[in-house]
Amino acid sequence: MKTCLIAAVLLAAPIPALADKLDDLKEAGTVRIAIGNEPPFTAIGADGKVSGAAPDVARAVFAALGVADLEASILDYGAMIPSLQAGRVDAITAGLFMKPERCDAVAYSEPILCDAEALLLPAGNPKGFQSYEDFAKDPEARLGTPGGGTEEKLALDAGVPRDRLIVVPDPQSGLKMVQDGRIDAYSLPVLSLNDLLAKSADDTLEVFAPVQGAPVYCDGAAFNKRDTDLRDAFDAELAKLKESGEFAKIVEPYGFSAQAAISTNRETLCAQE
Repeated sequence: MKTCLIAAVLLAAPIPALADKLDDLKEAGTVRIAIGNEPPFTAIGADGKVSGAAPDVARAVFAALGVADLEASILDYGAMIPSLQAGRVDAITAGLFMKPERCDAVAYSEPILCDAEALLLPAGNPKGFQSYEDFAKDPEARLGTPGGGTEEKLALDAGVPRDRLIVVPDPQSGLKMVQDGRIDAYSLPVLSLNDLLAKSADDTLEVFAPVQGAPVYCDGAAFNKRDTDLRDAFDAELAKLKESGEFAKIVEPYGFSAQAAISTNRETLCAQE
């Protein structure tokens, strides 16, 4: 009977270590993160410094929370969540995109890095294209996409007729076709188009992202389910970072769209199949 009473008291008592996770990290001065060493999401420099878009955002947020250093462990993606759940790392900042089953297993922050559908088109977007439906409504508009790819399917589903949907064999061809005016826009994920445009150094073109109405896939910093207070504190500082414009300064040089992350939220992404 006495043993049962002790057990009941222990179960009912709060666990300070869980409630004070942020305080523990501040005292240690370090947060342990899992990364995948997959540029541009995450990377390890020749000097051993942790970089990449996800750790750089995490570094800025944790610094604002009073935790100065990141200690990174390179893990396979399949090992990240088990390591988090076992307490071997404090957070995952590795381009681990939100999916319903992952949202059930970890406490995600609001979106950080997103790969969304985008459009490569003339600078200033003179025809105002923002969605695949816009191409369907304009009887003169021609859109280029990879054959059999996600963009082609999304455009067809939006009503773009087959005769105005131009199959493009490779990104360089898509760039040239937009430059020559043979198509009004070329569609690929934002990371791919930002890289293509950067390498072309063509300031007569721009990337519009995200394509309105198209799926957006994002990661967030992932925390142990018991550390929701830490996640909430992270979210509060992340929101400030986005509002100040510093978030865009961190992620956009890596090719990510800050607006794609700002335009969606955890609830939507976790419900997206």
